[in-house]
Amino acid sequence: MGKQNDQAFIDTLTLPEKAALVSGKDAWYTATLDRVGLKRLMMTDGPSGLRKQNINAAVTGINDSVTAVSFPSSALTASSFNRTALNALGHHLGKAARAEKIGVLLGPGINLKRSPLAGRNFEYFSEDPYLAGEMASAYVDGVQAEGVGVSVKHFAANNRENQRFTSSSNMDERTLRELYLAAFEKVVKHSHPATLMCSYNAINGTLNSQNKYLLTDILRDEWGFQGLVMSDWGAVADHTAAIQAGLDLEMPGKGPASTQEIIDAVNAGKLSEHDLNRSVLRVLDLIATYRPDSETVTPYDLDEQHAFARKLAAESMVLLKNNGVLPLKQNQSLAVIGELAAHPRYQGGGSSHVNATRS
Repeated sequence: MGKQNDQAFIDTLTLPEKAALVSGKDAWYTATLDRVGLKRLMMTDGPSGLRKQNINAAVTGINDSVTAVSFPSSALTASSFNRTALNALGHHLGKAARAEKIGVLLGPGINLKRSPLAGRNFEYFSEDPYLAGEMASAYVDGVQAEGVGVSVKHFAANNRENQRFTSSSNMDERTLRELYLAAFEKVVKHSHPATLMCSYNAINGTLNSQNKYLLTDILRDEWGFQGLVMSDWGAVADHTAAIQAGLDLEMPGKGPASTQEIIDAVNAGKLSEHDLNRSVLRVLDLIATYRPDSETVTPYDLDEQHAFARKLAAESMVLLKNNGVLPLKQNQSLAVIGELAAHPRYQGGGSSHVNATRS
C-alpha cells in the first residue's frame, strides 16, 4: 500500500477498523487489520540506545529487553557541540533499530533544562534552545537516513517529572515560542521527523494531548509539519478531544475500550469521520513509510558501536581547570569514594535504560 492509495484504502475500512488504527494495539505496536492485510508497526524506546523489550515483557520491565550498546546520554553528547558526531550517533541508532525491525525510535528528547533537579535532565540536550535544536536535527537526520522514523519528544514545555500528569506550564507567548518551542521548530522545519510525541502536561491550562493551538495551529499550520503526532504513554485524557485537536495516535491503547470510545463518539456526532480519517491517514502513511519489509532480526556490529560510544563520550567530556588542580599529573592519583565508585551510573533510567552489552 503506497501513500498515493491511502485515501482509497481508507474508504474500504469499517468504522471499528479506523478506530483501532488510532489506538495503539498495546505498548509498542500499531493495530493489525487482518481483513485488509495491514500489518503492525513496532516502535521502541531508545534516545541513547535501543530498548526493545522482549515480546512477553511487561511494559515496566525495564531490564527485560534485547542487549544493545548504551550510548552516552544527551546531557553529555550536547557538550560536544558537534553536529557531525550527533549525526553519526543517529546513524548508529538507526542501524540498531533497523536490525531489530523497529519502525520508529522514540527519541530524541529535546525539552529545555530549566532546573538542575529536573527528573529527566539526562535525556534532554541543553538549557539552550539553539544548541538543543542543532544537536537534535543532526541526530534525527542520522536516524531517518537509515530508514527508521523518530519521535521527537516531549512536545512541549515538559520540564518536570513530579506531578507531570497534572502540572500546567503557564507562560506568555514570547516565552513559549522563543524558549520552549524553538528547538522543536528547528527540528520540524529542518529534519522533518516522522512523528512528534506530545507530553503529559498542560500549557496555560490546556492539556497538550488536546491542545489544538499547539498540535494544529502552530505545529501544522505555521511550521508545516506533515508527520504523525502520538501521545506519551498514558497522556490522553479525552481521546475524542485529542483527535479533534490534532493528535493522531493514542499510545498505548486501552484495548477494546479505546476502539469503542471512538466508535461511540462518531455515532453520537461528537467526532466527525473527516477528523478521524485525517488521523487514520497519518497512521497509514507512517506504516507505509517506516514498517520494515521483514520480521527477521539481522545482526549489526556491536563492537563497532561500542567503540563509537567510547569515542563520543571522550569527545563530549568537559574538563575544568579547577584552580590548577586538574588535569592530574601522571604521578598523581585520585580516590573515588562512595556507592557510585562501586557501581558507577553510566546511563539514565526509565525509557532511556539500555540492557547494555558492556558497562
